[in-house]
Amino acid sequence: MAEIGRRDFMRRTAAAAALGAAGTGATGASAAQESTEGVREMADQHREFHFSPSVNHRAWMDEIRPRMAYDGGDVVAWQNALREEVRRLLGAQPAEKAPLNPVSLWKRDTPLGSIEKVVFTAEPYSDVPAYLCLPAKGEPPYPLMICLQGHSTGMHLSINVAQDDEITPIQAPGDRDFGIGCMQRGFAALCIEQRSFGERAERVQERRSKDTCHDATMHALMLGRTLAGERVYDIERSIDYLETRPEIDAKRIGLLGQSGGGTVTLYSCALVPRVAFAMPSCSFCTFRDSIMSIYHCSDNYIPGMFGVCDMQHILGLFAPRPLVIVAGLTDPIFPIDAARAAFAELQQIYAAAGAPDQCRLVVGGEGHRFYADDAWPVMFELLGRT
Repeated sequence: MAEIGRRDFMRRTAAAAALGAAGTGATGASAAQESTEGVREMADQHREFHFSPSVNHRAWMDEIRPRMAYDGGDVVAWQNALREEVRRLLGAQPAEKAPLNPVSLWKRDTPLGSIEKVVFTAEPYSDVPAYLCLPAKGEPPYPLMICLQGHSTGMHLSINVAQDDEITPIQAPGDRDFGIGCMQRGFAALCIEQRSFGERAERVQERRSKDTCHDATMHALMLGRTLAGERVYDIERSIDYLETRPEIDAKRIGLLGQSGGGTVTLYSCALVPRVAFAMPSCSFCTFRDSIMSIYHCSDNYIPGMFGVCDMQHILGLFAPRPLVIVAGLTDPIFPIDAARAAFAELQQIYAAAGAPDQCRLVVGGEGHRFYADDAWPVMFELLGRT
């Protein structure tokens, strides 16, 4: 509903007064005129009304400056301090790691390499299904990308198969066949199902939201956790699993995520030191110009984060490790002008860390999607590969 201004207020109130006066008989016209003049005088002194919550929140955003933004000085000390604060805001994690208990469900060979479906335990009562893709190209131990789909039907997109049978070929839109793309380029991939997506969507709770993330997000908050923090923990446990696989070079494990998967990539870059390189896609901007300006899934919102830091500061915790940020020129969720401004600040952090050339911004020519042919060559450049 639009905000009601002084003139609109005067018009509506005067009309109501006139209707009331008309019911008094012969004196109705003069009474209505007197009422209208009184309302006009009151409206002249009246301020404009603001009824929409977003107007109030924008005013708050105007006043808040992130208290832990990088402003020069010892970049390592800044990183250490901000990292602990981001960790605190993302919520509680298990005190001890549970046994992985890995299980292989099936394995098949393809012209590009082998694909194996595995399941391992992240924490008690939370298991992670994933596709481990090993390329035919190259020799083990392979470099690997942990691949993260965003809000979609799930990890099956990463290997271009239908969700229901995992056999029927499909073509994932927007270069989201991450596992296939990795194998084509001589990379292994672990394509995990994120909490609340695909096979890990809520199925036990009787009454549940149509938004698959909403219930888990709200319940996590009540437990002192966040869904984003739980997803970051799954990255930690994914690396634990990969370290048991001799085919994988554990020192060359990176992250590739699109949209909601890019958001988890961002937070994992900040908190998981074993991530060696990263390629978040269509998930980087400023909070104000992206998720704080539109409707978005509740899993994106971390209580208190806005007053602590912005996205460029969170990714600044990854410096000096190789980072390729992918954006869409016409992405309506993460507007490119704000993304470029945030990236300029991130470059300053990387320069302070002694690695000004280790972060790059790749802008694809369309909207909210991954741009494999644009992004991968830049990642190879940073990794010293051709």
